Amino acid sequence: RLHLDQWDVDFMTFPTVEEEGVTTAIALWHQRNRWAEGGYQRYLDYWKPILRNRLGTQKTLDLFMFWIIQYLLPTAMVPDLLMSLLRNRPSLLTPLTGLTFTLPMIGIMLGLRQIRRSDRLHLSSRNAFLSGFRTLLHTLFGTLYLFHWLPIIATMTARVAVRPKRLKWVKTIHQGTEQH
Repeated sequence: RLHLDQWDVDFMTFPTVEEEGVTTAIALWHQRNRWAEGGYQRYLDYWKPILRNRLGTQKTLDLFMFWIIQYLLPTAMVPDLLMSLLRNRPSLLTPLTGLTFTLPMIGIMLGLRQIRRSDRLHLSSRNAFLSGFRTLLHTLFGTLYLFHWLPIIATMTARVAVRPKRLKWVKTIHQGTEQH
């Protein structure tokens, strides 16, 4: 809606808004389902202006690519992977699946290396090795964590396709104290 009203939306590396993280797997599932459904809903609400290119070519292509990466690929990958396992055959989407697994790993590793670059300048060679190993380990954990999105998107898409929009979302329970 902001793009349609010609607002410029910027990316902030250090936003002033803080958020309390969820503490259980069930809470994570419910929270990410809300995020996924809300994000998908914007495409359902605004598909006509997007297809009519009312945002301009660059923003329309950006939204389209984001939809492919965020929604289409995970929705296709999960049943494709299950069918390949059931039929004992290679996945039809192997090249895309490979990119989906590889690109986040590269991004996470490069981000962690950039964050830790100044720390490595003062380390001995042994500690630098341990720092590199820790970066690799955190990259693997981060990538594994990101893949919870795949079943969430696939199940959310199936749910939205067969059921009307839910009017009530499961709210995340907050544990922290309110700060002013």
